[in-house]
Amino acid sequence: MHEFELINNFFSKLSSNNKSSLNLNDDVFYDKTKKLVVSVDTYVQGIHFIDFKKPDLIIKKVLRSSISDLICKGVQPKYYFISGSGNKKFFSVKNIKKIVKSLKEEQKKYSIYLSGGDTVSSKKLSFSITTIGFSNKIVFRNKAKINDDIYVTGNIGDAFIGLKILKKKLYLDKIMSEYFKEKYFKPDIYINITKKLLSFANTSIDISDGLIVDLEKLINKQKLSYKLYLKDIPVSKNLKRLIDDKRVKKISCISNGDDYQILFTANQSKSRIIKKISKSLGIKISKIGKICAPTQKSLLMDEKGQKTYLKNQGYFHRF
Repeated sequence: MHEFELINNFFSKLSSNNKSSLNLNDDVFYDKTKKLVVSVDTYVQGIHFIDFKKPDLIIKKVLRSSISDLICKGVQPKYYFISGSGNKKFFSVKNIKKIVKSLKEEQKKYSIYLSGGDTVSSKKLSFSITTIGFSNKIVFRNKAKINDDIYVTGNIGDAFIGLKILKKKLYLDKIMSEYFKEKYFKPDIYINITKKLLSFANTSIDISDGLIVDLEKLINKQKLSYKLYLKDIPVSKNLKRLIDDKRVKKISCISNGDDYQILFTANQSKSRIIKKISKSLGIKISKIGKICAPTQKSLLMDEKGQKTYLKNQGYFHRF
């Protein structure tokens, strides 16, 4: 079974009397009375990152992907707890110094504070991060409305290309390779849009497992469908060059995860404020589709306006 079947069939029953758990169907725990917002994530070598040759970059990726859970809810992350399992090979003095330096940089960049954690000696390398923030309200999952516009921040697909390069499945010149690898290790997390989301987003999620699969999660308890336009899904200039040179196909780059961009829906009346905020913050925000009635099938339209299909819709953990 995959992770969502595991949660729905077994663990969701344990949270039935706890409204703050949001039925285990959101990115966070939210206690409205205490204004407390919490997210928990675990990262394992071989699944979430290839190896530990660059501990300073791996820890940046891990922390940024963790705090994006709160950011996409419209919540400023304030505290984080980090637990790690590994052995002396992974946690050598040299590596630990690199990890500490990186965490210090990230704390300054995002105004967050290490507040505790745990360490375990193990042959397996993993990190678990708990992130905490406080807010009067959040942007929930499963609050999309029919005719909502679908938006995404930033660009999609750069991290996927970076991963292909690291796996030696794609070879580019040094400048291009470094660009894509950097996007894989250091995803763009837009902390300055956090509170703004509350003013226009009906529902939101961060893109961790892939654009399509995360959009499905965004509306998974609602009887709704969607229509996406491939031509409107934003890619960087560097990725567009690869697409134009026929090194990769756009459709194969858009739903492979690790983007950590914010995927959200908003009423059509919010388009002006979204454009204004996009310009004032200097953040690319692209309209890529529309939420449709349940009587319609969910569709991805190609550049010619024809229905198209993805072989890979995203990543699932399977048990």
